[in-house]
Formats: sequence, structure tokens, C-alpha cells
Amino acid sequence: MNLENIHNVYFIGIGGIGMSSIAKYFKSNGKNVAGYDKVSTTITKSLQELGIKIHFKDSVDLVDETFKNKQNTIVVYTPAIPKNHSEFNYFLENDFTVLKRSDILGEITKNSTCLAVAGTHGKTTTSTILGHILKESGVDVTAFLGGISENYNSNLILGGNEITVVEADEFDRSFLKLSPNIACITSMDADHLDIYGEPVELHKSFIEFANKVSETLIVKKGLPIEAKTFGLNENADFDAKNIRIENGVYFFDVQTPTEFIKNIQINLPGKHNVLNTVAALAMANSFGISLKAIAKALLTFKGINRRFSYKIKTENLVLIDDYAHHPTEINAVIDSVREMYPTKKVMGIFQPHLYSRTRDFADDFASSLSRFDELILLDIYPARELPIEGVTSSWLLSKISLKNKRILTKQELVEKSIKSTAEIIVMIGAGDIGELVDVIKNKLSVEN
Repeated sequence: MNLENIHNVYFIGIGGIGMSSIAKYFKSNGKNVAGYDKVSTTITKSLQELGIKIHFKDSVDLVDETFKNKQNTIVVYTPAIPKNHSEFNYFLENDFTVLKRSDILGEITKNSTCLAVAGTHGKTTTSTILGHILKESGVDVTAFLGGISENYNSNLILGGNEITVVEADEFDRSFLKLSPNIACITSMDADHLDIYGEPVELHKSFIEFANKVSETLIVKKGLPIEAKTFGLNENADFDAKNIRIENGVYFFDVQTPTEFIKNIQINLPGKHNVLNTVAALAMANSFGISLKAIAKALLTFKGINRRFSYKIKTENLVLIDDYAHHPTEINAVIDSVREMYPTKKVMGIFQPHLYSRTRDFADDFASSLSRFDELILLDIYPARELPIEGVTSSWLLSKISLKNKRILTKQELVEKSIKSTAEIIVMIGAGDIGELVDVIKNKLSVEN
């Protein structure tokens, strides 16, 4: 496919974090871009501000006539849309070029030097750090990110087409459409079992991805894949040592296969972010960026929206927002909170994401969420799924060992006072809980 010959790009599910970065990319390259999404969000509003037309009702009549010319239009869709989506079926039935997000990302990056970050956790942070390192080091890079970078206020770092950074998403085996030159795998924990069925099938998919890497593969020490490794005090090829916190800031040294550098500094909380930083360092260094330049770039990295984002940070009250939606990620958030605030009472507000994930990891979720001092549980966010009988937030709540726990609707959360003696409040989840964070922030600011 020659993307140069395409004039119109229509997105079904344009407001998704991965879809919107590609929409921005095409818009910046002079293409005519429009799309559909289910609801208006901060992301869709940011796209509209760029001049991208978006509508929020599934109706072929609302698709501009410009995009009904199949000779110079491609349609990009997210697998999250239902199969009976009328716009999706219109384009299919009329023989348009209809591609998944993963297909078009593969097309965009296949003729570039592609640096791809895979793994069930850590992809967004690692790829955003990597994109920032390359940009700050003078590389003309384009990076497609799964979160909003605080440095660029975007999920796209825009540069040339010769060097690309991408998140290699294991959902729906999307990452197998990529052709990475340099890649890393941060983790291979069981997830997306609605797609894979069994963890062993997920592992097979990661091995297939690893075999696609043409130059350098780097994996977390301990993963069952033959490659260079990264880790924390694990005698890995890229190994962080002497990890310490000074005035709330992480410092550490790194041993690479050929060099040693002292006192790398990051302004991110949690040892899991030290690990993500070492992964990004390993990829950047393998690409050819010096350790000195990497360390300098890390000093200016501000973080990612909804990745341990402080919304309120006072002596009496802290509100943290995080995208964590898997038990391993929730544990990482709680570890960070306990490390930063060891004596303070912590309340979690959690919105489970997907019925299947809630069912498959119910006991692990219960164990993770029981580590809070107090918990508010919201209803399950369905995303692409229909309800599963018996799988509800009430069922999950019954498994959680806390005494101080309750379920609220989103409306109740917004309307009622959050009566709690907790000094730290953590809002977590991958659904639309992120849309409530600023409302809760303003409410708490008034109440306190």
C-alpha cells in the first residue's frame, strides 16, 4: 500500500488512545481526516481542535460524502467496535480498504527503523521515555504513544518518518503486524485471556513477536526468551544498581555490556518506573545514544498523564490518578504509595475494566485491592464486552478482605461527599474513570 496516494482517512473509534495518535499523524501529514466515536471525551475534543470532524452517532448518513470515495479513502477501525456497527459494515460491503489500527501502524512504520516496546505492563511508560530520550538527543523521531506525555501534551511525538517508536500491543495479536528493528519485552503476565484463552497461547505470541525483531531484542531478566536482558540488581546486561531515594527522587547506577554510569536521576515514583527507565535506556543505547545523553534527557522527563499523576498534593491530602487495570499494575501503584507515604491511610477508588478480565483475575484483584486501607468500587466498565452472568462489582467486592469497602455508581461518586479519614486517595482503572478525576479533584479541593 502506498500511503502517499491516500487522501482521506476515516477512523471508527477515533477517540481511542492508540487510534487518536494515528489520526493526528495523518492530519499533520496533510491528509483529510474524520471519524466516529461513541462519546465525546478530552481526546476527541483535542482532535476537533485540530480540525478533525467527529460525530458520536453510528450513522452512515453522518459520514461526509468526501469519505465515500473508495478510490482515495482508507478506513481504520478499532477491534473494540461491535460487529454490527453500521458504518463499519457499510465500508466493508462497499469494498473500501478497511484496516485495523495494527495494520495501518505496520504500514506507517515498515519502511522506518522501528523501535517497538512490548509487554503486558510498562509499554506506555517505557515507550514514552524512549521517545523523549531520542527527541532530546536530536533524533528526528515520530513516536506513537499509548498515553498523553506531560512533556508534549500529546500521545504523538511528531518528527520524520525514518525513525519510529511504537507500543507493540499484544491485544488481538496486533504486535505481529510490526517489523521492529529494535524491541524490548517488559513482561509476559497473563492478560487478554478473552483473546488467547490460555496463558501459554499468550507466551507463544510473544515468542512469535520476538522472532520478528531484525536487530536487537532486549527482555526483562527472567523471561523465557533468549535475548539481551535488563533488570534491577539481577546481573542483567543492562542492570540498575545502587537504587536509592533522595528527597523523593530516584537515583541509580547502570551497568551496560560495555559501560558503567553513576547517578542517573528520574522524577517518577516507584521501582517499577526505574525498571521501565532501564528498558528505555537499553533500547536507546542499543540504537546508538550515549549514556551521557540519555541521563541528560531523563532529567527533563515529566511523566505521563494517568500514570501516578498527582492531582492534589498537599500536606493533608494527596489525590493520585493511575491507569492501572491489572492486579500486577495495582500492586505496583500500591507499592509506590506505601514507599512514598509509609505512615498514611490510603483509600482506593477502582473501576474494573472488562467482565472477562474481572472474572479471570478475580482472586488476584481481591488480593491487590485488599492492600488499601479503604476501598470504593465502581461498576465494571464493559468496553467491548457484553455482561457475563455472575461477574459484577458486588461479586468482586465479596472477595475483598477489607472491612471498610463499598460500591458506588459514578453518579454517586460525583454527587456524594467522600467521607473518609484517608490522607491519600488513589483513583485507578482503564475505563471512563479518568473522565471523573478532575471532577473529584475539584470536589475534594472545596471540601478540604
